[in-house]
Amino acid sequence: MTTYPASFCPDCGTELVDRHVDGRERRFCGSCSQVVWHNPAPCAGVGVVGEDGVLLAQRDVPPGRGEWSIPGGHMEADEPAPVAAARELAEETGLRVDPADLELVDCFHTSNGDGKYVVSVGYVVRAADCAGTATARDEVQAVGWFTPETFAAHDGVLHGDHTGRFRAAWDWFGSRA
Repeated sequence: MTTYPASFCPDCGTELVDRHVDGRERRFCGSCSQVVWHNPAPCAGVGVVGEDGVLLAQRDVPPGRGEWSIPGGHMEADEPAPVAAARELAEETGLRVDPADLELVDCFHTSNGDGKYVVSVGYVVRAADCAGTATARDEVQAVGWFTPETFAAHDGVLHGDHTGRFRAAWDWFGSRA
């Protein structure tokens, strides 16, 4: 299994060929007689909604360096999605939240066009349920609170499918946060 399209078998190093398996073309190792699966990486994020809007983080890593997104990132192999979302929120913004307080808001599948795909599970939480102060930390240039209207007046760009997650978080709690 690989997160990027493979040219060589990760087990034996043999050059892969395309073979029709289970109704579609897949990368295949003739030496191992195995399909080398190309699977998406699991990710999780959390939209924090407060009186001033939704917390967005300006990315300091590719893809989309300089663009804004809901805080989140890759899940670790041993953690459930809400735990990963809470960990990523703390790593990127310093805000801490109990994973049990997160509410599922969406899930999307996307690629940045480089052959890597992700499946991202999105959560939402009220800012009042978080501890700490939002600051730019690991992998983040800046943080800010935005409504859809104030972000539209801002010169920033939302990263990929985060436009939908941003809107979903705001619609979930809106000005009732």
